[in-house]
Amino acid sequence: MGSTVTSTDPAPTATASSRPGYVQLLRTRGAWTFLLPGFAARQPFAMLTISIVLLVQHTTGSFGAAGATAAVTGVSMALFAPYSGRLADRYGQRAVLVPGVLAHTLAGLTLTALALAHAPLWALFAAAVPTGASVPQVGPMVRARWGVTLKDSPLMTTAAAFESVTDELTFVVGPLLATALCTTVAPAAGLVTEAALTLVGGLLFAAQKRTQPSVTGDGHARVEHTSALRVPGVRVLIATFLGIGSVFGGMQVSLAAFTESIGEPGLNGVLYGTFAAGNMLSGVVCGAIAWKAAPQHRLLVGYTALALAASALWTAHSVPLLAALGLLVGMCIAPTLITGYTLVESLVPAGARTEAFTWLTGAVALGQAAAVTVAGQLEDRLWGGAGFLVPMAGTVLALLTLVALRSRLAARSHDRTVARGVGHRAHVTVD
Repeated sequence: MGSTVTSTDPAPTATASSRPGYVQLLRTRGAWTFLLPGFAARQPFAMLTISIVLLVQHTTGSFGAAGATAAVTGVSMALFAPYSGRLADRYGQRAVLVPGVLAHTLAGLTLTALALAHAPLWALFAAAVPTGASVPQVGPMVRARWGVTLKDSPLMTTAAAFESVTDELTFVVGPLLATALCTTVAPAAGLVTEAALTLVGGLLFAAQKRTQPSVTGDGHARVEHTSALRVPGVRVLIATFLGIGSVFGGMQVSLAAFTESIGEPGLNGVLYGTFAAGNMLSGVVCGAIAWKAAPQHRLLVGYTALALAASALWTAHSVPLLAALGLLVGMCIAPTLITGYTLVESLVPAGARTEAFTWLTGAVALGQAAAVTVAGQLEDRLWGGAGFLVPMAGTVLALLTLVALRSRLAARSHDRTVARGVGHRAHVTVD
């Protein structure tokens, strides 16, 4: 099946099924109560890596050290994000968010202070671990709240697109804001602002109790033993999202190195913003289209286009050409993200979807972490622009994996794993 939309949707969603769009989605009762604080709380996610790269590069003079520090943060987040999602599914989002945002704020400020004090690299790594581990997984939590609010509505596909557009908007605003703060205010201003936004936005989001998913530990102990990672399709999606992460990480380091090499560091935010703007615009269009092709097929086509576009980045030697290629790469990312998150709705039981979303978010972070490390080393050791080879390698390898294992993305309406995970919710079997 292509998505959670089926021909058996109940009568109340008939209007939505005829023209499911953004206007109807945003009119959903209670949506704005978690959308606005959720946007503020997820903004720091897009600021964190670039803020670390710019601060540590400023204090050490090395893109390799900056990339490695950011990579430790990303790896830590990738390892702990699924566990955070599992805890949220079991104990509730508020119980995980409140201590998480407090810990992240403290860890981020500690990392900032150590960098400004020119602490050794091992000390920066030590601070980067809790900084990444405590990153609030607000995006997956918002997606889970849409699932509760919309249930089996045809608007679920639109919600997946909307969330991807929102993610990309944060990747437009976040790097621009972080770069502007680091280059015009102070090198540490990006991380300080990231910590402040995490604290305020995270606590406001956690305060919205009415829309959070109900705790699954209500006497059905079998649910907590069903991990989203057991679903074969989720493992395939993790591989594809690793490739997307390599694009984000490779672009961040390589664009920073390129703009510094031409003496225009302020253009870094503009170029990355152009890349993210293409991502956001294509996401808007993707969400507005009533797709007839199966999402598995759309993912293959979109990822092929992404790999081809990313493979051309290293050939760019001018700002206009790099901006055009970055825009093209960005336009290829959003459709793959949207399709991947849409597939989660049809592959994963409701009681494990927050965890599934965090696995995908963690995969992006892990791919980004590896990419900033490798790209930073390439920029330091080889020619300027060598870091752009990382997005090419990451997307090509992920595409080969996707092609080889594409059959695992087919939703099974009577999958035993799904049935075991949501045995107390009989209506979910329509997925």
